[in-house]
Amino acid sequence: MYNLILCGGSGTRLWPLSRKNFPKQFLKLYNNKSLLQETFLRAREIVPLEKIFFITNQDNLFNVFNQIKEIEKNFNKQNILVEPASLNTAPAIIFALKYLKEKIKINPSEPIVITPADHYIGDKKSYLNVIKSAVNLVNNNIGTIGIIPIKPETGYGYIKKGEKQDGYYKVLQFKEKPDKLTARAYIESDDYFWNSGIYIFNINTFIKELEKCSPNLYSYFIKNFDIFISEFKKMPSVSIDCAVSEKSEKMVVFKGDFVWNDIGSFDSLKKTISSNNSKHINIDSRNVFIHSENNRLIATIGVEDLIIIENSDSILIQKNEQGEKVRKVVKYLKRKNFKESEHSLIVYRPWGKYEVLIDTPAHKVKKITVFPGSKLSLQSHYHRAEHWIVVKGIAKIVNGEQNILLQENESTFIPAFAKHRLENPGKINLELIEVQTGNYLEEDDIIRYDDEYGRLEA
Repeated sequence: MYNLILCGGSGTRLWPLSRKNFPKQFLKLYNNKSLLQETFLRAREIVPLEKIFFITNQDNLFNVFNQIKEIEKNFNKQNILVEPASLNTAPAIIFALKYLKEKIKINPSEPIVITPADHYIGDKKSYLNVIKSAVNLVNNNIGTIGIIPIKPETGYGYIKKGEKQDGYYKVLQFKEKPDKLTARAYIESDDYFWNSGIYIFNINTFIKELEKCSPNLYSYFIKNFDIFISEFKKMPSVSIDCAVSEKSEKMVVFKGDFVWNDIGSFDSLKKTISSNNSKHINIDSRNVFIHSENNRLIATIGVEDLIIIENSDSILIQKNEQGEKVRKVVKYLKRKNFKESEHSLIVYRPWGKYEVLIDTPAHKVKKITVFPGSKLSLQSHYHRAEHWIVVKGIAKIVNGEQNILLQENESTFIPAFAKHRLENPGKINLELIEVQTGNYLEEDDIIRYDDEYGRLEA
């Protein structure tokens, strides 16, 4: 059995926590593991490490690698498949199947489980039992997991079940997200599941159904691999539901009797976790959910039915059940070129991360974290000088003609134009404070001479 984990989404409805450079699958929302890490650890219990693959985009390649490496030291970066272009779930899955079939040369009749990276599973044992049962019973069908609905939810798609046979139900119809009245009718009929977006099939079956249901997409799949990659961005951006599931006569649904949430909005998050902010002063307020990334003191007076989300640079205040409208905020930010649409004050890089502590026109202060064994590019700046002070770990530094090893409480000054590089040779995270001074302090004032992550200018 193989497990393909889809982790290329943007999670715009979870702004300001989710940003383009660090979307929701990488967030640690309810414990010390991210949604991606939780998804991987569930798969790891029933799938060999070498048979777990991730499908993502170039922007998130190192987010995936760093998070999985954090919890699985033997993880191979080659198991991260980078889409040639960010389209939708159907092209992403087709790309992964093409790679497994022609590059890994897997047995085309071996079961494959497709799982989104950003779902909450409240009962892991029940979930894994359903997956194992589905893998054993799916045969030459395309299986999906239908979640037993507990309320008339308007934020999920629905699956209408048909005749029960051999441990599953035939799928009669897929339904888009309904209005409240329709969702209530679905629940009362007892004929519907929530659509989880989890799939189980083998390559042979899926490709046959792709040919029948989406000949256009199939025409790309059968091309030579190099041509397929070069023409990938021409594929229609369509979901797997629209491309195959809604049209195939081989669809079956397995009953998922475990706690599940796709955390597609803060309304969903509210239903999954309690407020994580212990510093909430509540005066005459009712039904207020607060999630603070920094555990800041938040006081509410005389308000009700609100969701308040706080992180380092932004605050979102919304009425309950208005989560779908957060996308409008993100669209506005993009249209007005607000940097908050893509980046937060904590910026993630292939080598680690940095947090902007002070930002003025004349000086900027950052806290920089470099992961063990990682290094920044060899670079220089035209307009700024930098002071580096190590506060944790050991820093191996190139500073002009010098090679320096700094320990905690030691520092170095890097003048403008000097070539420099920062590396962590140790076994724990390296943390240092960087103070920048100069007349231009933006990130595009970087000249790279050597880089391990392919970021050299053409």
